[in-house]
Amino acid sequence: MGPEALRTAGLAEELTKLDCTVEDRGDVQPDVRARPVHPNAAIHHMDEVVAWTEALCDAAYHGARDGTPIFLGGDHCMAAGTVTGVARAAAEQGRPMFVLWLDAHPDFHLLDTTESGNLHGTPVAYYTGQAGFSPYFPDVSHPVAPENICMMGLRSVDGHEAKAIQAAGIELHDMRAIDEFGIVAPLREFLAKVKAANGWLHISLDVDFLDPAIAPAVGTTVPGGATFREAHLIMEMVEEAGLVHSLDLVELNPFLDERGRTAKLLVNLTASLFGRRVLDRMTRSAQ
Repeated sequence: MGPEALRTAGLAEELTKLDCTVEDRGDVQPDVRARPVHPNAAIHHMDEVVAWTEALCDAAYHGARDGTPIFLGGDHCMAAGTVTGVARAAAEQGRPMFVLWLDAHPDFHLLDTTESGNLHGTPVAYYTGQAGFSPYFPDVSHPVAPENICMMGLRSVDGHEAKAIQAAGIELHDMRAIDEFGIVAPLREFLAKVKAANGWLHISLDVDFLDPAIAPAVGTTVPGGATFREAHLIMEMVEEAGLVHSLDLVELNPFLDERGRTAKLLVNLTASLFGRRVLDRMTRSAQ
């Protein structure tokens, strides 16, 4: 129901107000069938997740070729498909893929290391081409280089993931670092890196990146998330850099929302990414 809640909250209408031409391509339909069984008995819903990954990869590839795709989803495991599909389109243009991962969790587990068996904890490991996903998942045609990923907002990281993401060379900015040093300097540096490489930037925004006080509609709430202004500032900075290419909006659970406030916040953040400002900036006449 997450995608439908975002539609109801007026996502298309807000983007149209910003002179965007919006096409709603509807819901992706996966082809669920039996897959090889992984020896990790904790893993569940493997057949469904793999089917979604295949379907989303294809939809993302064609969407990225045709425009600036926005992917609306529930479970963050969908990034396994959206990022790989967009990366394929970027590679065809000769552009390196970059990802700004806005999430309380790094989602860098392998199939062998997940103890919960929740595959929403694995997409980053998958789309960066880490070992152990074959033959269970489709092969990744164009893995994202780990050094091209910037994670912001982390505050719930398993021990295995902490070691793995540091070894991989992923850029990390947890909430402690953001509290100490702010968002602007590290984000500006990352965006400069993307621009210098003529890169394709994909943003993957999980609701639990935000503080649950402003975004309660998520099943994996972690206190101490990004504030309203921090989130909008990120979107505004990306837009000002001219690096808007594709976007995930994930983990919205409308059954946990309060009169649609989280869905409306995501719509407003997306509008900021496409040029709307929360506060008009004062301008002065030239002297």
